[in-house]
Formats: sequence, structure tokens, C-alpha cells
Amino acid sequence: MPRYEYRCRSCATTFELSRPMSASAAPATCPDGHEDTTKLLSTVSVPGTSASPPPSTGSAGGGCCGGGCCS
Repeated sequence: MPRYEYRCRSCATTFELSRPMSASAAPATCPDGHEDTTKLLSTVSVPGTSASPPPSTGSAGGGCCGGGCCS
């Protein structure tokens, strides 16, 4: 089940809830009982991936076709 991160506007507490995707937009109550919360945007981490560019194929130039149409 996905975990969603929320922040309470009343006490500034950040907390997470496990909910089905169909309930991700439903109101959330903070652990201190306040109901004025907002859902935060979270990043996704996928194990085994890298942010580095793919290895070069040895083509000259760059762009979408290896430089044949670009100077």
C-alpha cells in the first residue's frame, strides 16, 4: 500500500499515512488531532537506478540521431 506524506497547517507536523491510491486525496487528520492538513508531493526512489546519463554508443555529435542532422 502506498505511503503519502502530509503536513499539518495548525502545528507544522509532517506525517505519513499508508492508504490505498483511491483514498490519496481524502482528508487526513494529523497525529495531534488537527484536521487542517495538506498532502505533500513526494519523490519516488527506485533501487538499482542511476541518475547518470546512459553510456555512449560511440556516435559522433549528439542530439536525437547521433549528430547527422545537427551541427
